[in-house]
Amino acid sequence: MSDRSGIRLGISACLLGRKVRYDGGHQLEPFLTNTLGQYVEFVPVCPEVEAGFTTPREPIRLTGNPENPRLIAVETKVDHTQRMKRWVRKRAAELEREDLCGFILKSRSPSCGMERVKVYSSEARFVRKGAGLFARAFMDRFPLLPVEEEGRLHDPAVRENFIERLFALRRWRELIASRKAQRRLVRFHTRHSLQIMSHSPAHFREMERLVAITRAMRPAALYEKYQRLLLEAFELKATRGKHAAVLRQVQGSINPKFGADEKKEVGDVIAAYRRGDIPLIVPITLLAFLVRRCDELHLLEQSYLQPHPLELKLRNHA
Repeated sequence: MSDRSGIRLGISACLLGRKVRYDGGHQLEPFLTNTLGQYVEFVPVCPEVEAGFTTPREPIRLTGNPENPRLIAVETKVDHTQRMKRWVRKRAAELEREDLCGFILKSRSPSCGMERVKVYSSEARFVRKGAGLFARAFMDRFPLLPVEEEGRLHDPAVRENFIERLFALRRWRELIASRKAQRRLVRFHTRHSLQIMSHSPAHFREMERLVAITRAMRPAALYEKYQRLLLEAFELKATRGKHAAVLRQVQGSINPKFGADEKKEVGDVIAAYRRGDIPLIVPITLLAFLVRRCDELHLLEQSYLQPHPLELKLRNHA
């Protein structure tokens, strides 16, 4: 399975360096274009330009009720709400056919902001409780699809979680593109068991029960329920505590093949990670080496040991 193809990722066009902002500028994000761009195919979207607004153009902002705001031009006070909503409905339907694995939105934008967008009640008063008109509609239509803002992706933990979800969803899509057979689902679940546990032990237990009764369910219903649980599980953040529990489980599987000194070394490394002294890549690399040395095939196939390309360096943060 190649990690260099198959992920179609929606993105606010300005983040790719396209000069589509109201002032004729852009908001190029080098990590997205230079690093992540090696592993995904971007599907750029600019709500204002695609809805027929010019570049440059008069600034617009959200006003009124944060739950149902209006999109108003700052100087002329022209109400662009219905114009934008008509475009959003059309574009959201088109994006449904794009087979997207996720979307990266421009933060604070009245069209693309995912959260905490300013909503004005007067010229000078506002609350940060809004979401852009396109962003809100997209997330309502695709509630379990990975969605993030470029600003939040500067947080290493948020970035890792988002990209891990993209690759997990891509692997799931490859599975369901093939013939829906119970044995394929069992193999997928077995391969991803440790990775799922690192996000949500509760979801893992429910998925285990589901996989155990595969023959009692129609394939379509089985796959639909498993997909919902899978996407819900990966939406939850993996914590140091959950990672440490999974690492100890891997350690327990290979402990019988090693002496006391090696067992202690592995245990010390996991404990150091749990305390926050070292990044996750350190115990992962050590355990992956020992798993290969032991020739433990069931562990070698675990997606947890390498859920995304190492070149992205997502597990290198302390």
